[in-house]
Amino acid sequence: MNTLKLLAGAAAALAMSLSAAAAETTLKLAHAAPETDLQQAMSLFFKEQVEARSNGSVKVNIFPSGQLGNDAQMIDGTRAGIIDISMVGLNNYSGLMPESAAFTLPFMFPTRDAAYRVLDGDVGQGVLADMAQFGLKGLGFPENGYRNMTNNRGPIKAPADVAGLQMRVNNSKALNDMFAELSANPQQIPVAELYTALETGVVDAQDHPIGVTLSFKFYEVQKYLSMTRHAYSPLALTMNHKAFEGLSDDEQKIVLDVAKEAVDLQRKLSIEKEDGMIADLEAAGMTVNDDVDGAAFQAAITPVWDSFVAQHGDGLIKAILAASK
Repeated sequence: MNTLKLLAGAAAALAMSLSAAAAETTLKLAHAAPETDLQQAMSLFFKEQVEARSNGSVKVNIFPSGQLGNDAQMIDGTRAGIIDISMVGLNNYSGLMPESAAFTLPFMFPTRDAAYRVLDGDVGQGVLADMAQFGLKGLGFPENGYRNMTNNRGPIKAPADVAGLQMRVNNSKALNDMFAELSANPQQIPVAELYTALETGVVDAQDHPIGVTLSFKFYEVQKYLSMTRHAYSPLALTMNHKAFEGLSDDEQKIVLDVAKEAVDLQRKLSIEKEDGMIADLEAAGMTVNDDVDGAAFQAAITPVWDSFVAQHGDGLIKAILAASK
């Protein structure tokens, strides 16, 4: 009789264990940055907090350094459910949502606070909501920071200093148009291939936020960093919509709450650590100049804005400018 009770108890315990295992959800979170980047720090915070607050019912596995593909592949993978959560530059969504390219127009955001007001307000949240039509749940807008130019020829202080540079660009049409307007020779190269392209002389210049220039070690193959701050570079944190809907109500709230806190943390660290990152780049041998004629650059790239308006209208631009005040 005691044996039967023991067997029954063991069976019940096994059933409870199997039930708990079946209820556990594991999410794949992917980004393209190295593990030394703030994107990884943010991802670790997200993982730790989601797992702790869900009491382990939701686990997060992180795949940094483009392990699950480049930006476009990560977006496709997230839409397909192969990846659960991805963090990529917002510029990569311009193919799905052409008007969203307005956010990455050069000199759109005069300050970070202006960018935060737009991205966290009705305009930015409307973009996140629109992602549902593509099978995505928008979770927030972390940041890369302001883009600055690096090159191997000399300091960039005025628009004329950009002319003739073999400039690596991302897939942002606005930035491609900007460098073409400045008489550079823009070439689209995936960030994972950029170090080699700079090392071998395929290109001799590039633009990225400070953190990316440091974490990807571009200082090893670039001599000059010019603080042009020509474009604010937001990231987009998105989740497969079906995967999000598959979570319990409590788990969904945890994911949303932690995502917001993670974005806030990453932005805070980006600001706090920027001066130190610049110092690290100088210590690594880069020459840094901050005497950039921003007004001259803004005047020179006016046709880029005109081209965007001609193609997409000025509705979103007006909404962004109004919300940024």
